[in-house]
Amino acid sequence: MMVDKLDRLFEGHAAALKLASFRQQLLASNIANADTPHYKAMDIDFAAELKRVIDGGAAAGSLVTTHPRHLPGNSANPLGAQVRYRSDVQGNIDGNTVDMDRERAQFAENALRYEAIVRVLNTQIQHMKAALRTQ
Repeated sequence: MMVDKLDRLFEGHAAALKLASFRQQLLASNIANADTPHYKAMDIDFAAELKRVIDGGAAAGSLVTTHPRHLPGNSANPLGAQVRYRSDVQGNIDGNTVDMDRERAQFAENALRYEAIVRVLNTQIQHMKAALRTQ
């Protein structure tokens, strides 16, 4: 019973960390491909995806096994976040839609978000440890 409560307490944070990590990979890929002709910048809507996961939404790109002996697929997108191309960016003459200023800003913002989630999680753990010590 107690373990179930702990799981519920941390599952939102775990989902947020997984989404932030996956988004960081997408943004890093955009930056790495800034000079690649016809590369289309990709991103996720972090808030919408986190809400979907917390509300119990099914993973958009999850694999379904049809036989008990099938192995589950591993994905770089662990929560099945819907990856979208950025359509609001004016493409370069070579068809590339990476805006380096925007990518750097999004990358920094996402890194701060990840760090904030870790700090909140660490604070909750410290409070739980303190509560356990006083008993």
